[in-house]
Order: sequence, then C-alpha cells, then structure tokens
Amino acid sequence: MAEDILINVTPQETRVAVIAGGQVQELVIERAASRGLVGNIYMGRVARVLPGMQSAFVEIGLERAAFLHVADIWEHRRAGAAGGEHNGRPIERLLAEGQPVLVQVVKDPLGTKGARLSTQVSIAGRMLVYLPQDSHIGISQRIEDGVERELLRERLKELLPADERGGFILRTLAEGASEAELRTDIEYLRHLWRDLEERAHGAQPPLLLYQDLSLAQRVLRDMASAETARVIVDSRENYQKLAGFAERYTPEVRGRLEHYGGERPLFDLHNVEPEIEKALSRRVDLKSGGTLVIDQTEAMTTIDVNTGGFVGSRNFDDTVFKTNLEAAQSIARQLRLRNLGGIILIDFIDMESDEHRQAVLEELRRALARDRTRMTVNGFTALGLVEMTRKRTRESLAHVLCEPCPACGGRGEVKTAKTVCYEILREILREARQFNAREFRVLAGQSVIDLLHEEESPAVAMLSDFIGKPISLQVETGYLQEQFDIVLM
Repeated sequence: MAEDILINVTPQETRVAVIAGGQVQELVIERAASRGLVGNIYMGRVARVLPGMQSAFVEIGLERAAFLHVADIWEHRRAGAAGGEHNGRPIERLLAEGQPVLVQVVKDPLGTKGARLSTQVSIAGRMLVYLPQDSHIGISQRIEDGVERELLRERLKELLPADERGGFILRTLAEGASEAELRTDIEYLRHLWRDLEERAHGAQPPLLLYQDLSLAQRVLRDMASAETARVIVDSRENYQKLAGFAERYTPEVRGRLEHYGGERPLFDLHNVEPEIEKALSRRVDLKSGGTLVIDQTEAMTTIDVNTGGFVGSRNFDDTVFKTNLEAAQSIARQLRLRNLGGIILIDFIDMESDEHRQAVLEELRRALARDRTRMTVNGFTALGLVEMTRKRTRESLAHVLCEPCPACGGRGEVKTAKTVCYEILREILREARQFNAREFRVLAGQSVIDLLHEEESPAVAMLSDFIGKPISLQVETGYLQEQFDIVLM
C-alpha cells in the first residue's frame, strides 16, 4: 500500500504523520525541549552500585540517574557467551562508584523510571547498524528467507577490511541495497565512531558524546521505504537540509522529497489534526457501529471490543464475527497511531466458533504486519482474551501530548462534593483538638461551599457547638472540587 509521509516543522516541535489508504497510520512528535534519548551515547559516571538488584545508577547529566543492569554490561555478556572465567561475574566486581563508563540509552525515561542504559554501543545507519565492540555480523529478523540471509552476510563480509574491528547488523533495507550503498553506510558509520572515540578520550563525565539524528532525518533514514510515494515537508529551510542529507545518505528518497508552501497548514489539508484528537480519546467508533474502549495504565493497555449499535446481520454469531474482524484491523492501526507498548490485552466479543476465533487472530496478525515495531501475539487465553506485547521505546502519544488531570490526579474520577464536605468536618475537629483558634474558616470550591451552606448546614452548626468555636465558609473560585483549606483565625 503506497503511503505519504508528512513532516510539519516549527521551532518548538516536529510532527510526522504517515498516511496510507486515506487514513493516518502513524504519528510521531518530537519537541525541541524534550528530544528522545534512545541512541544517545554518553560518558557517564557510576553514582551507585546495587548488588542486591545486580544493577547500577549512572549519572549522564539528566534530571534522574539512568539505570544499568548487569545483563546490559558488554563485558558480562561477552564473558557469559564465551563461558569464560568471568561468566556470572557480579556487578560489584565490574563497576565501582565514581567510575567513568561509556553508555548508550536503549530506552527513554518513562513515567517515574529513569533511562535504561547499555555499555554495548551500536550506531544505526541507513542499511546497517555498526557494533564497534563486536565482530558479529547479524541479519534483521524481518529478512526471513534463509538463502537471502546467507547471501547478504557474504556480500557484507567481502566489503569489510580484514584488519578492522567491529561488527554489523544488516537492517531490512539492506535486502535490496547495492554494493555502493552498503560501502557508503560502512564508511559513514566508522567515521562517526572515530569522531566519538576522539571526544571520549579524556572526557569529564557526564558528557553527551553522540546524539541521534533529528526526527526529520530519521524519517528519511528509517521510515521512508519502497512503499513511500512522497515525503512532504512544510518548512523550506528544513526541506533544504533534508535534501542535502538525502543526497548524501538516502539518494533513492531524494526524488520523492517535496516542499509544501501552500497557505493552508499541511496537517489541516490532509485531515491529520482531527485524527490526533481522536487518538487521545478512550473510545474509538468502528464503521459498523461497534466500538473500542482503550485504557492505558502503567502496567498494561486493555482494549475492549463492543458491538455497539451494529445489527447488520440476522445471525448474532455473524454480527459478532464481523465486528471482531473490523476491530482487529482498527486495533492494529490504533496501536501504531497511539504508539502503545508493553503488555496489551484485547477483549474481543466472545465467539463460540473456534474457526471464527482463528480467523480473527489471523486478521489481527495480518494487520499488525505493517507495523515497524517488534511484536508478539500469543493468541487467546482460557478467559478468551488475546495477549500480545509491543516493544516500547518511547512515550505513547497520550503521554507526549497530555498530563494527568489536576482535578482527579489521573484517576479518571473525582470525589463527590459530599465526600469532600465530610473530610472538611473531620479536619476541623482534628485541628480544634490541636489548636486554640478564635475561628475556623473553610476555603473550598463553589459546589462544596454550597453543600455546607445548605444540605450540610446542620452538621456544620452541630460541629461549631461541639468545639465551641465559630466556623465560617468562603468560596475560592480557583479551587477544584477536591481542594480545600482550613484557616485558623
């Protein structure tokens, strides 16, 4: 399916939308103030070693220390693979507090968790990933043909000088690459590594040594493929930068790169803005009348499929089956669009037929095949749920664009005004036992004060008599329903 890639650039952020079949399939947003860290290489300093967790915290210059597990330490992994004398060597014998260490970010900070690190460095190019500490030649798992994999490995070996260290992983795009393209990628990656080594020599940690390409450049390197019809950029300055980048590193994409200079905003022209709003909603309407309800939590994402108003068939089993088939296609698109990762549980509408269940599962797998992100689909559980995982390397769309509601703190609901009233009365009693105030003044939102003045006024009067002090009520228009203060006068 042919696709267009739209790149909307402003000084504050870059937004990328992938359009295929007249629909937005993928959205990626990168803000200048909070660029993703995955791929960045730092000279860090070990802040703390935790033998009990076989891990360490490493300062790399971020707000929170980053996390390094013993399994991600190159020396540990190499020794384990070789079965040598250091096999199983604990982290306290590999790292010490204050020690400088070269590390690469493999996972962005998520929520309250710091970045995840590895000491095995890899630098991605267009066709190849360079492994400067390794001599291994690997092949992308997406290249499944065994004969093709061996041919690619032999082609690459012929291009590599025998006296130079370092290994490579052939990416999916290498499958149709020419010898010149592979050679260009090898030279580019080795040049980057030499520059990085020079900067690392004598560097005082924490120091950023290498930052991955900008989002717009990564689009040309990673997202543009043979199926990409056009890459449209709405900034002339960035179009010229991308054209120069493409001529050097991705010449096959250069002819498909276009500058959009129209009056109407690019994302409005292609109806992307409404799709962004829809991608932030819990509910997704299906064309048949069914719905998806998507709930994202820290532990997992759950997706519930409902028939809604779909009554398109006289046979209820057929209605359920058709709704589930449509839902499978929509779920695959929503996962990519919202960038949902981690554990995902899908509750399809119950189906009696094993044949229908297998057909829905196959439809889901077929729809997910277009996703660039690694996934596993484990099939139906005993409870009739589909378990799957999707690799999570950056924040979801909702986490990039939204924040927890200040009224409910992210719970999705707020305490009732009556609940808050009773909390206030208990707090006044608690304060009266500790402090000898002349008067207790309640500051709260309009709905709470109205309730205390009206329905709960006998309770306020009774408490005032009990503590022997007057209680006054004052509306604070800026307070949310759960907010209140007790002021001692």
